[in-house]
Amino acid sequence: METDADELGVVENEGVVRVLLIEDNPGDARLIEEMLRDTAELAQRVSTDESADWTPELSHETRLEDGLEALTDDDDPADVVLLDLNLPDSTGLETLEAVSEAENGEGTPIVVLTGLRDQQVGVEAIQRGAQDFLVKDEVTSESLVRTIHHALERARQERVRRRQREQLEAFNRLNRIAHDITHAVITSESRTELEEQVCERLTDSEAYRFAWVGEVNPGSDRIVPKAVAGVGEDYLEEVEVSADPDEPAGKGPSGTAIRTGAVQVVTDVDSDPSFEPWREHASERGYRSSAAVPIVHEDLVYGVLNIYSGRSRAFSDAEVAVLARIGNVVAHAITAIERRDALVSDAVVELEFRIEAMAEELVACSATEECTFEIEQLVPGDETLLAYGSAYDVSREAFLDAVEATDGIADVRILAARRDVLEFELVAPAAVSLFETIATHGGRVASATIEDGEFRFVVELPRGRDTRQVIELINEERDDVTYLAQRTTERNDRSTVGTQSVLDEELTDKQRAALETAYFAGYFDWPRGSTGEEIAERLGIAPATFNQHLRTAERKFFETVFGE
Repeated sequence: METDADELGVVENEGVVRVLLIEDNPGDARLIEEMLRDTAELAQRVSTDESADWTPELSHETRLEDGLEALTDDDDPADVVLLDLNLPDSTGLETLEAVSEAENGEGTPIVVLTGLRDQQVGVEAIQRGAQDFLVKDEVTSESLVRTIHHALERARQERVRRRQREQLEAFNRLNRIAHDITHAVITSESRTELEEQVCERLTDSEAYRFAWVGEVNPGSDRIVPKAVAGVGEDYLEEVEVSADPDEPAGKGPSGTAIRTGAVQVVTDVDSDPSFEPWREHASERGYRSSAAVPIVHEDLVYGVLNIYSGRSRAFSDAEVAVLARIGNVVAHAITAIERRDALVSDAVVELEFRIEAMAEELVACSATEECTFEIEQLVPGDETLLAYGSAYDVSREAFLDAVEATDGIADVRILAARRDVLEFELVAPAAVSLFETIATHGGRVASATIEDGEFRFVVELPRGRDTRQVIELINEERDDVTYLAQRTTERNDRSTVGTQSVLDEELTDKQRAALETAYFAGYFDWPRGSTGEEIAERLGIAPATFNQHLRTAERKFFETVFGE
């Protein structure tokens, strides 16, 4: 496993060894200071740069109490401690025990200083955790430098071994978690249940303090939590996370993971600049490092799994690989769950939008005349879009005047006129591009309404489609479109499923256009609202071609319906 050199306390080429001397004898302290000041050998021993010629930084304390305070100074930590066991406020091995406890397992090496008569004490000190001991009356510059170097090297190797053990334990633990999550994938009945189990299983382990799954709120780019578990569930109430790279809240690991599809690791929340917006709240809850795992399957972005650890640098490369695999497993499982639900449910996702700069005269007419225009069906042609709908509470003259003044409408026909209702056909080439964008990504404009001075339309998508991507594509196509809402609706009439399948799977685009246009243009009414020639002209094809497409579509439709 890989090990970070900075983390293990390796002295860099430009670094300096910081020596903390705890010694109450002024003569002994002065001697050690002179030995370290007069030699550059230590720099050459601990540095990979053979030309290094710096001298160690020596700080000196005469009492144990002051030495302990200096040792625990996070701003200027010691690399090695030279310790006299007999101090004014402590004597013997108890002094060593106090210093060992103060360094709190950080691996700061301790070299004990003894007198001639205390060599046996030095041996016992090594048995109790000291790296080495030096007899004061026998110490030389060479032996001092050599002892400090060996103490630093042994401490470094111990840290390497300890870190490798921790990484191996964490890797094995994460593999067990991954196995349990795979089991949860098999047994979960819903996406919500699956996401909750993933978070709970991760935080059941002592390795992780907190986990949550978030998804992008369509239209706002805000990442909202869907499942949480662990220490500090109120954390998400106090922070905001986004997927927008132009916002500070979107430059962090979660937003980056969603945009790139790669796991993002923050090794230390206290120093990583990308974590700055959330640093204070995370530190209060003991989060020291984090990993953001994208939940993505093909082009479907389901969200992001965020995991927080109480240790800095808690996520090794091997663990990141396992987390990426977990993200893939969860994404595949969500896809399977939603496909299964789609087979047994008629649920569809509806996205509602408002558009500002389209059919502006009709929009104005809806406000001044207090009328409503509803478009129930859109039929795409090669270069035009046919819209069939109804106008309510407006006179024929006012409606036709508004249509004639509207840019983007090439032609209009009144198909039927009843009391307070006009059924119409519009030819709108200007809307073709937007319609094609929506249709290309599996959606369809289910309805459009102009009322009270607003033009709104509803896009229908299969359940499980990446709604955020569709919203972004629509906004790229037209900058005057505003996303308003998302909802999931059920088609209650099960009989429509078979007929919709015929339209989607059996008919070509031209056959479907011929059949839909004929129906909505009143070709099947009696008397007919439109002739075959009129419909062919609308579709930009010859009457014989229209008749061929229509007859073929009718045959396929009836074969499927009656054949079953």
